[in-house]
Amino acid sequence: MKNILFKNSISALILFVTIIGFAQNKSSNTVSLDVFYSKIQNEKNPQIIDARGAEEFALNHINGAVNFNLESKDYAKRIAALDKSRPVFTYSIGAGRSVWLADDLLKKGFKEAYSLEGGIANWIGNGKPFYVNSKSKLTLDEYNKIITDNNTVLVDIGSKYCAPCKKVKPVLETIKAEYGEKVKIVEIELEESPQIIADLKTVKIFPTLILYQNGQIIFKKEGFSNLKKDVDVILAQNN
Repeated sequence: MKNILFKNSISALILFVTIIGFAQNKSSNTVSLDVFYSKIQNEKNPQIIDARGAEEFALNHINGAVNFNLESKDYAKRIAALDKSRPVFTYSIGAGRSVWLADDLLKKGFKEAYSLEGGIANWIGNGKPFYVNSKSKLTLDEYNKIITDNNTVLVDIGSKYCAPCKKVKPVLETIKAEYGEKVKIVEIELEESPQIIADLKTVKIFPTLILYQNGQIIFKKEGFSNLKKDVDVILAQNN
């Protein structure tokens, strides 16, 4: 009897895991920039949702996007205005709020909901068209001059609304204190200089760190983990 109960328990557990796996696969809606952009281009009036905060949206966003997320007070009203039979495209600063939003839309019966891998960083960082309400503080010509005028330049590209980006700042301070004028540090934020990020066409996520030496990229890193150690190793190899 115990064996039968044990087997039944195992069968139930397997069934449960299978169901959970299916549900997870159904909600695995994060897609690459190429797929996201291609699908939008195929829509006459694409349903694009910027899942960031209102302040972020006001500064820059994908053309044609509307702004709300799961925490919006009028969330139910906003999704009721969407067409469930057509694709919905979501994005945020990375892949947090947009993924949760796309998952919720699928649970609520939407046929297709896609979240952009890398979020707005990936979109603007690869030169896709976007709205911006101010000029960039740093131009491409100014950027290139910094690169050519300095032997070693470490560029930090991110956003003040990006949590991982904030963790980079104390690391940069440590590098600055240790290397002094030997390493020129340039910090570029989406909110201040979006066009230079678009012009570089090299950013997929925030933060992105690029190390130049004699005008050439010798190191590129996405994320902040082990940043100081990696910079130390690269500089040691190139000096």
